Amino acid sequence: MYRTALRNVLAHKGRLLMTALAVMLGTAFVAGTMVFSDTFAKAMRENNSKSYSDVSVQVVDHAAGASASLREQSEKSPVTLTDATVQQLAALPGTASARGVVSGFTGVADRSGNLIGQSWTARGVNFAPGPDGKDPRYPMVEGQGPKTGKEIALDRKTAEKGGYKVGDTVRVAANGPVVEAKLTGVFTSDDPVVNSGGSLTLFDRATAQQLLLEPGRYSSIVLTAKPGTGQDALLAEVNQKLRPEQRIETRTGADLKAEEERMITRETESMRTMLLAFAGISLFVGIFIIANTFTMLIAQRTKELALLRAIGASRKQVTRSVLIEAFVIGTLAASAGLVAGLGIGAGLQSLIASLNDGLPTGALVIKPTTVVVTLVVGVLVTVLSALLPAVRAARIAPVAAMSSGDQPASQKSLVVRNVIGSVLAAGGIALIAFGAAKGNADGRMPVALGALLAILGVFVLLPLLSRPVIALVGPVLGRLFGTPGKLARQNAVRNPRRTAATAAALTIGLTLVSGLTVIGASVTDTVDRAITSTMRADYVVATANNMSLSDTVPAEVAKAAGVAASSPMTQVSWELNGRTRSISGLNADSLDKLVSVTMKSGSLASAAQGQLLIDEELAKKLGVTTGSTVEVAYPGAAKGTLTVGGVYESGGMLGSALLANGEILKHNPQPYVERVLVKGTDGETDALKKALKDATGANPVIEVQSRQDVRDNFSQNITFALNIMYGLLAMSVVVAILGVINTLAMSVFERKREIGMLRAIGLDRSGIKRMVRLESVVISVFGAGIGLLLGCFMAWAINGTLKSSLNGLTTVLPFGQLLLFLALAGLVGMVAAFWPARRAAKLDILDSIKTD
Repeated sequence: MYRTALRNVLAHKGRLLMTALAVMLGTAFVAGTMVFSDTFAKAMRENNSKSYSDVSVQVVDHAAGASASLREQSEKSPVTLTDATVQQLAALPGTASARGVVSGFTGVADRSGNLIGQSWTARGVNFAPGPDGKDPRYPMVEGQGPKTGKEIALDRKTAEKGGYKVGDTVRVAANGPVVEAKLTGVFTSDDPVVNSGGSLTLFDRATAQQLLLEPGRYSSIVLTAKPGTGQDALLAEVNQKLRPEQRIETRTGADLKAEEERMITRETESMRTMLLAFAGISLFVGIFIIANTFTMLIAQRTKELALLRAIGASRKQVTRSVLIEAFVIGTLAASAGLVAGLGIGAGLQSLIASLNDGLPTGALVIKPTTVVVTLVVGVLVTVLSALLPAVRAARIAPVAAMSSGDQPASQKSLVVRNVIGSVLAAGGIALIAFGAAKGNADGRMPVALGALLAILGVFVLLPLLSRPVIALVGPVLGRLFGTPGKLARQNAVRNPRRTAATAAALTIGLTLVSGLTVIGASVTDTVDRAITSTMRADYVVATANNMSLSDTVPAEVAKAAGVAASSPMTQVSWELNGRTRSISGLNADSLDKLVSVTMKSGSLASAAQGQLLIDEELAKKLGVTTGSTVEVAYPGAAKGTLTVGGVYESGGMLGSALLANGEILKHNPQPYVERVLVKGTDGETDALKKALKDATGANPVIEVQSRQDVRDNFSQNITFALNIMYGLLAMSVVVAILGVINTLAMSVFERKREIGMLRAIGLDRSGIKRMVRLESVVISVFGAGIGLLLGCFMAWAINGTLKSSLNGLTTVLPFGQLLLFLALAGLVGMVAAFWPARRAAKLDILDSIKTD
C-alpha cells in the first residue's frame, strides 16, 4: 500500500501540482513572516541597545515640556531638574558623571520650506560638550557642535535630505516661531530617532532649554556609575537624594534596555500576528483546494480503490494510502515553501528599508522554530484536508465501486449538511445582530464570534445555494452564448459539492476585501460629512504633529491679509456631572461664521452668554436638556455650574461639547490650541493660503489646509491602510485562482468522454473553450457574489460597534467598487480557465470517446 501511494503521487503529479503550489504559497507566507519578524526584531534590539551603553541611571521629568496643567503641577512640586539637580547628583559617591538632557519636538525645513521627514520622528536635543569640546553621543563628521543660539548641528541623513552643507542657513521650528540658524556641524549617532529615519537637531544648552522647555530646566538627567558601583546601588543613592514623586521617574540603564527590548518584542509580535493571520487565510483557502483535489482524484480512481479492497486491502489501508499521498505532497510543498519563505522574508526586509531607509537591517535570522512550524503546518494542513476524502474512499463498497465510476453523495448526507449549515448561519447572524445593536465596544466579541459561525454556516450551505443562484443566470447564458452557455450552467450545478468547494476560496477573499472596503468608505464618508456639514471656515491652520499651537499663532493669523473671521479651536478636559469630558472652545463672536451647527433645541447664540452647548448623545448620557445645569470641576479644586444653552446634532467636528473661548480662559489660561479656523473675505483663494502661511513665519511644522485638503489627507490614510490589507490578501486570491484552475483541469480530465461526444455531435473547439470558460466564470462570480453579500453584512455589524467612538458613523456601500470586484472575479474565472479550456479543446475525439 505504501508503494501504491507513492506511485499514485508520481502518476498524478500534474494534477497535484496546483495543490502543491497552494500549500507552498501558504507555508512560504508563514516562513517569510517568521523570518522577517525575527530578523527585524534582532536588528532593532541590537540597534537600540547602543542607546543605553553609557546610562547607569536615568532621571526623567515627565512634566517637562508637557501641557499647561502639568506645568502648573510641576511648579508646586519640590523636584525640578535644573543645573542644581545635576550638580547634586554628580556629587553622589557612586556617580562618575552626570549630564542634563533637553529633548523635544523640532522640525527641520528643506530648501522649499517643507518639513523633512515625518513630524513624529523629528526631535531636538542639547549639545553637551566635554572639556575637549566634543560630545561623545554625537561624533561630528563635518564641522563642530553649536555654541550659540544662532548655530545648530544636524544628523547626516537629515542634512543630505535637505541638501545642506556646513555653513548653510537652516530654518528649524519647535512649538513656536521659526529659527534661522547656521549649520556648524554634521554628525552621526546611534540615537533611536536617527535610526528610525527621523531628524535630530542639536542646539547649545541655553537655546535648547529656551525653545524646547524653559530656561534652566532639563527633561532628564543621565548618570554614569563609577567603576565598582552597581546600577542598583547608584539608583538607591539617587532615590535617597531626590525622593522622587509620581512625575519624576528614576530607572537603571538595565531596566530601560530591558523595557526597550520588551517593547520591540511586543511590536514585532503584533506585526507577526497580523501577517500570520493573513498567511492563515491563505492556508484556509488552500484547504478547499486540497480537499477538492483529493475528492476528484478519488472519484476518478474509484474502481482502482475498489479493486484493492476486493483483493484484500482493508478500509484502514485505503485511508492510509490516501493520507500517505497527502503527507508526501505536504512535505515536498512545505519544504519548497520554506525556501520560498526565505525570499519573502528578504523581500519584506528590503520593502521596509525602502519605505524608511533609517530602519536597521541585518542578516536573515532562521530559527529552528521557523523550520519546524513551517513543515508541520504544511503537512498538517494537507493531511487534514485529505482526511475526509480518504475516509469517504474507504467507505465505498468494492462491488458497488466496480460497477460504476460515479458515486454521488447520498441525499441523507446533503440533508444533514444543510441542517448543520442552517443552524450555524442562523446562530451567527443572530450573534452579529445582537453585537451590532449594542453600538459600542461591548458588541465586538459577539460580532467576532457571530462572524465566525456565519462564515462557517455559509460555507456549509454553499452547495445548497449554488443550484438556485446559478440557475438564475441559466437563461441569460443560453440566450447570449447558445449551447456552450447552457452546457456551462449544467456543468456548474451538476456537482454542487465541487462547485461550492471551488467557489468557497473566492468567497473568503471577497468577504474580507468587500468588508474592508465598506468599512473604509463608511469611515471616510463620516469624516467627510463632519467636515463639509460642520465646517464653514475656508482654511484650517494646525501643526503637523498634532501638538498645541503656540499662543502667538492665532493672533498672527487673525492679522493676515484677506481674513474675515478666525478663531482658535481649543480643547480642555473638565468634569461634567462627575465624569471627565472633552470640551471644544471657539470665539463666540465668530462662531456662526466658522462652523455650521444643526441645533435640536436652544440657540447657538447662547454660547456668547457663557452657556454650554452639547450634542444629542452627551445630553442623553447626562440626562439633561436645554435650560438644565451641569456641575463642573475645573482644573485644580475649583467647581461651578454651567447652563446648557442648546443641544446640537451629533457627528460634527465640534465633538460632544462646545463652550466659548472666553469662558474657557477664565478657568484655564493656557488651553490646548488644536487648530485655528479661518474664513476669508473672498473665500478660499491661493492668496489667502499664502498669507496664512506667511503669518506663521512659513513654519515647516504648521500646515494650512483647505476643507478639500483635510478630506484628501484623511482619504489618503484610509486608502493607504486598505492597500496594505489588499496586498496581504493578494496571496489568498492567488491561491483561490489556483483552486479554480485545478478544479477545471481535473474536471476536464474527468469529462473526457463527454467532451469527445460533444465534439462528435458537432460542437467545435471554440464551443468547447467557451463552455469551460463560462463554467469557470459562473463559479467564480457565484463565489464572489456570496462573499460580497457576506462582507457587506459583516461591515455593517462592525460599523455598529464603532458608533460610540465615531459619531455619526453610518454604513456606506461603494457600489462602484463592489461591482468592480464582481467584474474582477469574472475576469479571474476567465483567466483561470485559459489552460483547462485549451486542454479540453485539444482532446482527440476518438481517444476521448474510448476513455474508460
